Amino acid sequence: MKFVTDIAELEALYGEPGDASLSKVARRLTPLYRDWIMRSRFCILTTVGPDGTDGSPRGDVGPVVTEIDEVTLAMPDWRGNNRMDSLRNIVADGRCSLLFMVPGSTTVVRVNAVARLTIDADMIARFDHKGLAPRSVILFHIHEVYTQCARAVLRSEIWTSGDQSAGLPSAGDILSEMTGGRIDGRAYDNAWPDRADKTMW
Repeated sequence: MKFVTDIAELEALYGEPGDASLSKVARRLTPLYRDWIMRSRFCILTTVGPDGTDGSPRGDVGPVVTEIDEVTLAMPDWRGNNRMDSLRNIVADGRCSLLFMVPGSTTVVRVNAVARLTIDADMIARFDHKGLAPRSVILFHIHEVYTQCARAVLRSEIWTSGDQSAGLPSAGDILSEMTGGRIDGRAYDNAWPDRADKTMW
């Protein structure tokens, strides 16, 4: 099998990027990028650290990030599974990316940034939700903002192909498989809706 191992070979294979793909890059939140990102309630946070990479879905009831200023975004770290893969990476190596999505739009907006984790009391208090607060907040210093090519969303028909979840293995099914039945998958799935409702924040 032949692999591409040289940047010059890669560039020769693909050619030059188009003008639009370079002209769309901003180094801060412009008015239109701000409007777009503030409509997004879901994104994928990707990080890199000494043990590899991580991709983590992030979502909220309103905008998934808050603007601090035109080069800084903040994201509360709401309750999860306590693996802390993304947070460990951020503490070790702040390089990260955010992929913002809005249902129905074929556009994906990407932010490349350097992240830091804060437990500043005033910052945490900004994200109070019915008396509950995150344990930490991720601050992103923006390096680049730009739209991604829409072709992946168009090819996948992710917003137009309807519900395709019928017959998928559940989280409980997978846990049962991975533990040889030690974890009762059906019991896990049955308990999940109530547990999620009580531990969402």
